[in-house]
Amino acid sequence: QVQLVESGGGLVQAGDSLRLSCVASYTGSERTFSRYTMGWFRQAPGQERKLVAGISWNTINTYYSDSVKGRFTISRDNAENTVFLQMNRLKSEDTAVYYCASRFPRHGLAYASTEYEYWGQGTQVTVSA
Repeated sequence: QVQLVESGGGLVQAGDSLRLSCVASYTGSERTFSRYTMGWFRQAPGQERKLVAGISWNTINTYYSDSVKGRFTISRDNAENTVFLQMNRLKSEDTAVYYCASRFPRHGLAYASTEYEYWGQGTQVTVSA
């Protein structure tokens, strides 16, 4: 089992920056963070949950949705069991609950939320115009 805990959300103005963090902890046999592909999803009211950024377990592949490309950066610190989402030049349309998610060990990047097995509780990001 994997437990994911996000932090770093808040209320900011358009143009500001935020950095989200997601710390993973494990029970069971597979406890190596570096073997897990990680993703950041977001969900605005009335909308489906969508992947905004992902990083494969071997860090070879990253993904950014078109709406955040060039503004957001995903990174991971395997020694600290943490994945980050640096969000710059925030816009009002970035307002959503942001979720950290993980796939099973050694599974590559995927884009659908149904492909991710473990989820955090979410952190609210609100960007005022």
